[in-house]
Amino acid sequence: MTHPFLDLAPLSAARFASVEDRVARLLGTRQDVVIMQGEALLPLEGAIRGTAGPGTTALNVITGPYGRTFGDWLRDCGATVIDLAVPFHTAVTAEQIRAAFAEHPEIGFVSLVHAEAATGNTNPVAEIGEVVKEHGALFYLDAVASVGAEPVLPDAWGVDLCVIGAQKAMGGPAGVSAVSVSERAWARMAANPKAPRRSYLSLLDWKERWVDGGRKALPHAPAQLEMLALEACVERIEADGLETVMARHASAAATRAGAVALGAGLEPYVHEAREAAPVATTLRAPAGAVASELVARALTGDPALPLAAGGGALAKEMIRVNHYGADATPGAVRSSLTALGAALAERGLAADLPGALRAAERAWR
Repeated sequence: MTHPFLDLAPLSAARFASVEDRVARLLGTRQDVVIMQGEALLPLEGAIRGTAGPGTTALNVITGPYGRTFGDWLRDCGATVIDLAVPFHTAVTAEQIRAAFAEHPEIGFVSLVHAEAATGNTNPVAEIGEVVKEHGALFYLDAVASVGAEPVLPDAWGVDLCVIGAQKAMGGPAGVSAVSVSERAWARMAANPKAPRRSYLSLLDWKERWVDGGRKALPHAPAQLEMLALEACVERIEADGLETVMARHASAAATRAGAVALGAGLEPYVHEAREAAPVATTLRAPAGAVASELVARALTGDPALPLAAGGGALAKEMIRVNHYGADATPGAVRSSLTALGAALAERGLAADLPGALRAAERAWR
């Protein structure tokens, strides 16, 4: 059996490197960019295991579920971890980071999630980066959800390890991901005896076998279809213009205004609009209603709508509208509000759908 996807010529090292270069331009970085052959959890874990170990004191910021995962990895590496947890309905502040350094001047590593698609908040990375830079700590950032939806600038913000994935705001594949690595992050890995080597998690293997060799020979066969999809995704962003793509995501946050106008007890989960991520609007279900049940009812008419209940314990109280990538459109916002309005009305809750649609239209920039 033949198929166009099965009969492609092997992906060359030069083409692989060219995709890395285009990702670097997207991030405005001069750091090395390595595209890893797996979902973003691969470089997220690999970067922590490469740079942290016994003797590392890490400030791990928790504004959602991924921050908790990073803390687990750091402890597993033998690092001393100081968790800075804030309520999921808000963002961390630069002042809180500064206070943590004042209390623990030994901190040498900071881990942070930029935008939390799972909880709908976004953190002020530029301001936090200034504080981290003042104290000379290594700065690790999960920008998987934020890239393409809001600025992600590793060099300008002093980020040493910036991990991105294409499957959210970039509107691309989930099977490959990338990380930008600063010179001092490479040096930290080289000095870490516990950094993964001869491992799928190893960034040092990529450096020695790929980057240091001038990117002439790939260390292993690439995920060809995913790489081609990533290339097409970046081409589309370049054609539209990154500013245009980010503006579309910012406009999709009109979902928040529509949900407020919808009423029926529905409320924004993130209290302050300035702390709400442009990739997803999270909503608190009305008193007495179960979020997962409302979402299931809303999806009966169109299962493809970008609606989901919160994960884990949040499934009872949180509704998430994932307006990223192909769903950062007025149509997706209107359809999501309409489906939620119908689900609320079925429960006998007075939802003002016409008012919600007007509010969302006015808020769309």
